Amino acid sequence: MFSGNPEEYRGIYSLLLTPFNEDKTIDYDTYAKYVEFQVEKGSHHLFAVCGSSEMTLLTPDERVKCATIAAKHSGDVEVVATANLEPGWHMQVEEIKRMEQTGVDGLVFVTKGYADNDDRLVAYISELAEQTTLPIMLYEFPGMQPHLMSGKAYGRLVETGRIIAIKDTTSTLPGIKDKIPYQGDTAILQANMPYLFDAYVAGARGVCATPTSCGVRLFRKMYDEFFIEKDIEKARLTHQDIIALDNAIDSGFNASAKYLLKLQGLPFTTVTRTGASIGPARMRSLEVYYDSAKDKLL
Repeated sequence: MFSGNPEEYRGIYSLLLTPFNEDKTIDYDTYAKYVEFQVEKGSHHLFAVCGSSEMTLLTPDERVKCATIAAKHSGDVEVVATANLEPGWHMQVEEIKRMEQTGVDGLVFVTKGYADNDDRLVAYISELAEQTTLPIMLYEFPGMQPHLMSGKAYGRLVETGRIIAIKDTTSTLPGIKDKIPYQGDTAILQANMPYLFDAYVAGARGVCATPTSCGVRLFRKMYDEFFIEKDIEKARLTHQDIIALDNAIDSGFNASAKYLLKLQGLPFTTVTRTGASIGPARMRSLEVYYDSAKDKLL
């Protein structure tokens, strides 16, 4: 549980994939094992019900059940989950209430396509925040555009005292730098791997990115090197390993990440609801990558 210490909001927010059976139903047993796996690998926080979870293709009941399992199996690691995916306001309020009951430690609000108007976005998020007492993380979810908020809008939301972090998805260094002066005690989280090291140097305080779904240990290593040990050169070199991981899973994500998890010993299939898939050649490529990187991943 977040205690209110701003230091707790920083770090690795690991994305949780959704494991599917061959018939595309959710394999909840594997999901529970996966949550425990992510914790064991060094996640500071877990992000259930996210873009990488294929959240828009999960039913409300499935989203609630995944969040419940994540909260149950996460130990002392905080779990956050998206809580405003439904189309109508009253449906979102009900969604928030249901997600609160799962045991998660914080709620995630997507920008919902309102990011092109600062006043509208700030009013929307502020009104949603009144529906919960839990800490709130923001997410520039690309699936609902326009999604990229301005630094000034983020600053106005930070001033409310309800926001703990944001997953920035601008995928540019100027984009994330636009928010950093406004972050206050919150944590701006980088989602773009080529700029991860640069974002840390610029003042970002953590990461929330697709490769965390299958390579948390590398991210924890880099975070500790940069922020705890303050060995910037070691962190720069570990960033190179993260780029290799990012490139390895880029084609066919998130089926590719699921296959990499299978290689690490989890009973994942490569089934997705998005239609993403990988063929024999991509599987072989991932096997070759894993053979070279397994000591760092495990």
